[in-house]
Amino acid sequence: MILREVRINDEAEAIKAHEELKADNFTFLLQYEEGMPWQDFIDLHEQYKRGEVPEGRVPATFLLAESDGELVGRVSIRHGLNDFLFNYGGHVGYAVRPQFRGRGFATEMLRQSLKICSELGLEKVLVTCNDKNLYSAKTIENCGGVLENKVLNDPEEADGALVRRYWITL
Repeated sequence: MILREVRINDEAEAIKAHEELKADNFTFLLQYEEGMPWQDFIDLHEQYKRGEVPEGRVPATFLLAESDGELVGRVSIRHGLNDFLFNYGGHVGYAVRPQFRGRGFATEMLRQSLKICSELGLEKVLVTCNDKNLYSAKTIENCGGVLENKVLNDPEEADGALVRRYWITL
């Protein structure tokens, strides 16, 4: 499995993955708006990677996970934390398409993301997950995550869920 930049020919499969994850109330394509030209989506993520971000946002690297030519998931590696990310989102966010879950892709995606975080100069990385997502919690723990605490989810979500906050020392 490799993590790689988004390509122009990824559009159909990535949008399909985006729709699949909507069923889990999860966003696959971050900053994607329906009907958005695909090149605009690619350009936007190149800007984020370079640090050209709107006020309140942080630079980030968005990568697709591919295995044997299939799009299995995505990661978003935040180069820093704002208040929201410190409390709820963390440095690394990942998603695995439903049909590829349970095969170790999430763990490998997080491991590779941590290497990128180290290359960015981060020494400690925050990774979060929903308290009820025991598979994600196990993934984070398998990559060295140490649970700091659990906090009530973002008030704007209003779902009353708890978020687990893990720190991984690089």
